[in-house]
Amino acid sequence: MTIIESPLFSRLWPDYWSAEEHLEFATYLAANPEAGDVIPQSGGCRKIRWSRPGSGKRGGVRVIYTVWLGHGKVVLLTIYSKSARDNIPAHVLRQIAEELGHGE
Repeated sequence: MTIIESPLFSRLWPDYWSAEEHLEFATYLAANPEAGDVIPQSGGCRKIRWSRPGSGKRGGVRVIYTVWLGHGKVVLLTIYSKSARDNIPAHVLRQIAEELGHGE
């Protein structure tokens, strides 16, 4: 699987991870693209919880992504900490995925 980052994700991830942590996450997701839970009514977007050092899964980050299996691609849409936001509305995620060409 090829990992693609949206401009938003690329801008945000350094706020949460070191380069090494970023690589560890990308490697894991490339090998396990369906690891995250499908978000209902989001057009197929998934959310995965990822721990940060000293915080565990519950205190870690959430990464929203979509998988283009037919193209062998995982598109990372956004990242946020649970403390900053609990959930992103499904219609917003669906719109982001559509703008990036999900399903083409």
